[in-house]
Amino acid sequence: MMPLSDGSVSFRRVVSNSAIATKKRVVPVVSAKLELKDIIGAWKVRWGIGRSKYRVDPGLYALGAPSTESPVMVTANYKLSFDALRKELGGIDTWILVLDTKGVNVWCAAGKGTFGTEELISRLGMTELKKYVTHRTLILPQLGAVGLAAHEVAKASGFRVVYGPVRASDIPAFLAAGMKKDPSMRRVRFGLYDRMAIAPLELSQAWPYVAVALGLSVLLPLLERNLDMGNFGRHLLVFAAPLVVGTLVFPALLPYLPFRAFVAKGAVLGFAWTTVLGLVLGMGLLEAIAFFLVAGSVIAFIAMNYTGSSTYTGLAGAKLEVKFGLPILIVAVVVGAALAVFRFVPLFLRGILS
Repeated sequence: MMPLSDGSVSFRRVVSNSAIATKKRVVPVVSAKLELKDIIGAWKVRWGIGRSKYRVDPGLYALGAPSTESPVMVTANYKLSFDALRKELGGIDTWILVLDTKGVNVWCAAGKGTFGTEELISRLGMTELKKYVTHRTLILPQLGAVGLAAHEVAKASGFRVVYGPVRASDIPAFLAAGMKKDPSMRRVRFGLYDRMAIAPLELSQAWPYVAVALGLSVLLPLLERNLDMGNFGRHLLVFAAPLVVGTLVFPALLPYLPFRAFVAKGAVLGFAWTTVLGLVLGMGLLEAIAFFLVAGSVIAFIAMNYTGSSTYTGLAGAKLEVKFGLPILIVAVVVGAALAVFRFVPLFLRGILS
């Protein structure tokens, strides 16, 4: 019998108590309906809670009551990917083959090679899929194509690879049309909802910077001996607002910012934000330059992180941005910090000596 992992918490969340006993094996049966704990789990992962452990066991699953002629869907063992697929298959009896992508989604895993040719061939052998279906067709997500060589899969396993729609919601129509895609099913869309859905994770990872920003917002008014709320709010805008601009404003404006590289897009947004705020707050030239170099670099850095979360770039593009963009941002922060220190050291000394 195929072992059911006792150590996998995510397995118990996803798989019902039902199982199909066939060919001397037990295939777990899953439902197309997401439960409340699945929805809460997805929300937690969006905020970076337990993300690395949010996975299901790789292997073969049954949705509904699939037969030997039912389609076979292939996906990653990242639970969000698994859930996104199964919730769109209500009323469709199908097999779901889950690859071991180390808990990474299809698109990213394909770029890293874990949603790849070797893993697919290996998983076909381990699950003995040929004993469950009479056909030899696998339906894979289009975004996984970059990681696979379909001809090698066919040669090694006898299974033909067919790439399905970009979005799981189009799978029912795709199957009804005889596994044919219309142009809309091939189009990769990264709309406002998709872009903002990844913002909470960026916000959750920015808490150390938020702590530093809040500390500086309190410390500097103390040194200035100006503790009114207006002065505190001014410093809060200077130190904390760039984090909000980078994590929330940038993804919202992503398609409208010039340049292709995300770090360049972020730099443009950073320049615009710091210029406007510098004028509103009446900053002097030295303070404004320091503010632009540091805050603008923070916004550009956060923007650069989105290369790994969007469909605008690939793995090679993300690596290229980090290689060339990160050193520039580091230099800008160092120079900006030096100017800020030059600006605030006299203030600090007056606060200590007086």
